[in-house]
Amino acid sequence: MSQLRPALVAVALTLTIATPAQAATDPVVTVENGRTQPVFSYADAVREHVYVESSVDSDADGKADRVRVDVIRPKESGPGLKVPVIIDESPYYDNSGRGNEGERKVYDAAGNVTKFPLFYDNYFVPRGYAVLNVDMLGTTRSDGCPDIGGKADVLGGKAVIDWLNGRAKAYRADGTPVVADWTTGKAAMIGKSYDGTLANAVAATGVEGLETIVPIAAISSWYKYQRSNGVIYNYDYASWLANYIDTDPEAKCQAVRDRMDAEDGDDTGDYNAFWAERDYISGLLGDASKVRASVFVVHTSNDLNVKPDNFSTWWQALAERNVPRKIWVGQYHHVDPFDFEGRRGVWVDTLHRWFDHWLHGVRNGIMTEPRADVQVGPTQWIRQRDWPAPFAAKVALRPAADGSLGLDRAAKGATATFADVAMEEEEMIADVGTAKPGRVAFTTGPLPLSLRLSGTPTAELRVKLDKPTANMTALLVDFGTATRLDWRRGQGITTLTEEDCHGESTAADDACYRKVVTNVAERPAEIVARGWIDVQNRSSLSSPSPLPAGTYGTVRWQTLPHDYTFRKGHRLALVIAGTDADYSSEQGTGANVTLDLSASNVSVPFAVGTPLADVPKDRTTFRGPERFELPEPEREFSFF
Repeated sequence: MSQLRPALVAVALTLTIATPAQAATDPVVTVENGRTQPVFSYADAVREHVYVESSVDSDADGKADRVRVDVIRPKESGPGLKVPVIIDESPYYDNSGRGNEGERKVYDAAGNVTKFPLFYDNYFVPRGYAVLNVDMLGTTRSDGCPDIGGKADVLGGKAVIDWLNGRAKAYRADGTPVVADWTTGKAAMIGKSYDGTLANAVAATGVEGLETIVPIAAISSWYKYQRSNGVIYNYDYASWLANYIDTDPEAKCQAVRDRMDAEDGDDTGDYNAFWAERDYISGLLGDASKVRASVFVVHTSNDLNVKPDNFSTWWQALAERNVPRKIWVGQYHHVDPFDFEGRRGVWVDTLHRWFDHWLHGVRNGIMTEPRADVQVGPTQWIRQRDWPAPFAAKVALRPAADGSLGLDRAAKGATATFADVAMEEEEMIADVGTAKPGRVAFTTGPLPLSLRLSGTPTAELRVKLDKPTANMTALLVDFGTATRLDWRRGQGITTLTEEDCHGESTAADDACYRKVVTNVAERPAEIVARGWIDVQNRSSLSSPSPLPAGTYGTVRWQTLPHDYTFRKGHRLALVIAGTDADYSSEQGTGANVTLDLSASNVSVPFAVGTPLADVPKDRTTFRGPERFELPEPEREFSFF
């Protein structure tokens, strides 16, 4: 019996996390099957708001900006039962709203939120968490001015973590001080797009108490969001976005917007101090080396809003520093995983176990599972030990003078020419066998087996110009009719009228959301990877060097990453063109570009095999194969 008693005590501790001061009749955080259980009343939860004092004065009114924090937490939470915190900090609570249904905060007469957007509060508060909806500085009910990824954005969110851990001050609406005596200090930040960007930014400061982040379709570098190797996507974007999310009178923050316009370097497209302040991988306010939090990245390879190089470079930096991490890579456009068809229940459960592990210390095995979930078809997912596919092999595809694309080097002296003019992508890939002045195109023959691209292709071209610079576009294209995920229409999803529910509801705030289905379309071609560069930025993003006219130079750059399967019988094409009118506001330089074909290639990471044939449709728990073998004669990639 003496040996049995310690074992029984250990089992009891794994089932219930309680504190001696807690009354026996009150619910306590309860764990079963590796998951916290919904034992707290959502209807009776404490709903309150506070104003956290930050370390910045972004609106220059002589007072430190205060961050509005709306809190919902179990009524039992307090000095006797401390709970961890899930934070969604956002600039969108009073403009575009959050989620697929555009939910906004709804307030009662006392100014407390009665409807918190999204399901996080409905689901996690009953399970022993507090949920905080934070108004980013300069938005909704916070003070200050938004500075689009800069100091105010970052330090406002950091102040909330500091308050939760007793390092910052907060006040109620009447000015009385308030402390967060109801929390363990352990916090998570989660959110899509700008919200997830704030999570990345705050984590990069290394703030203590931020245990994990879940950035969804999030920015890691604002330069990458608005630039590609010197090519400008949009002019004066930061000031435009700041004005959109700020609902104060325009005059209040006009000086801040004017400063951003003056500092953003739109006249050159170069990387400067403005962008370094807004770089969370290796920037001025923080970087990947300071990240203490674990990171659960979610992004999609067809997200051409927050383009996927924002997740791939962040993911690589985290991997190099052995940050505990997990990733989902989808094929939709700018879509939350809650709205991946067939994955909603999987997402909620995975997120639940992730937060339980990192915030409540539950040993539920989530860190021993395969690290990556990857979408390989409209309703097909595989799981693998990492992303990109660890078994991918880089293959150099080389263009030839006859318009073919293969493994052999073109003959010495072989060239191709085009002019840097602004073209839409549809025109770039049309009639690839026909010469066009604004592009050159090279194609393989029909593929004898399916090939999966997993990772980031790299274009390496030897070029000469008749002007100091030119914009260049590289496209990898899949030619072959197939039913593909139609990410262009509705960002890849159609919202239905039927709902499902995740969490508990009140009359003011229900936990039910409309289901979605994936949009598909049969198309003859798909642009798989895109990449852009201004030739004068070939050696440096911050110090341009024009290419002397008539002189060859090597231009090397990465396209956007992808995870995509080229099917057997399709043709793979490389298209090189000038300015991409679909994604850049720039005009073409008019330069004539000559490619030295014998010294040019695109390197593509291929995971060889036919995963689509092996992955069941409409399944979400399938663990895909981690290696796809080729017959011996084909291992040399001799099939182009």
